[in-house]
Amino acid sequence: MRKPPVSEDTNRAAKLEAFDRLLTVMDELRENCPWDKKQTLESLRHLTIEETYELSDAILEGNLQEIKKELGDLMLHNAFYSRIASEMQAFDMADVLNAICDKLIERHPHVYGDVIAENEEVVKSNWEKLKLKHGNKSVLEGVPKSLPALVKAIRIQDKARGVGFDWEKKEQVWEKVEEEMNEFKKEFNASSADTINKERATAEFGDLLFSLVNYARFIQIDPEEALERTNKKFIQRFQYLESESAKDGKKMGEMTLTEMDQYWEKAKGIR
Repeated sequence: MRKPPVSEDTNRAAKLEAFDRLLTVMDELRENCPWDKKQTLESLRHLTIEETYELSDAILEGNLQEIKKELGDLMLHNAFYSRIASEMQAFDMADVLNAICDKLIERHPHVYGDVIAENEEVVKSNWEKLKLKHGNKSVLEGVPKSLPALVKAIRIQDKARGVGFDWEKKEQVWEKVEEEMNEFKKEFNASSADTINKERATAEFGDLLFSLVNYARFIQIDPEEALERTNKKFIQRFQYLESESAKDGKKMGEMTLTEMDQYWEKAKGIR
């Protein structure tokens, strides 16, 4: 196996020392702190999910100091899981790190072998084919069941694309969006508000969302990020509406929609 050239890392010693320090602190906490001693793989799970979302928030806000902080929290969790597993005689941090290194080397034959990959799409395709070769029964096996539905749709479509199951042009995808929109509209136009078949309407709406995610992917927009940015924008504007109307002696719930719209339009002019 050939090894590719690596640029010199003048800070490698400091990084290794810091990682060793983290493992030492983790060992000390596990042995001496009542809270840390009590934790299990299961009890840490929801905290890890929370930390991941906090990192996501920091990235969307472009706050590098918060990103550094949240990455530290996740590194701690990795060390914590590995320490608990070592107590169970299942694996330790060395096993974890060596396993991911082995996988990365195996999945990158264009770097460590003789395979040629000229672009990102070829790399993705090779990755999915290698996983099938080494035991995965389905390309979609690697999509976690507990992912939020929007993120799961993105991952499903990415993996299908990796083995060539995808549209050829974005215009085809947009036609599918329009088709799904029309089917969703027909479901409501065919019945009165009192007789809407909620199950069918939900299915059509799901198809519409899936096709929109597909189109966003085709034009290189992350739909999860796009929606979260809109969420943050709505929160900012709504909180402006609340604070500014309060300054004018008005109360939410007592204003007309026209009055609230005036504050909303002002909020739209604020960056």
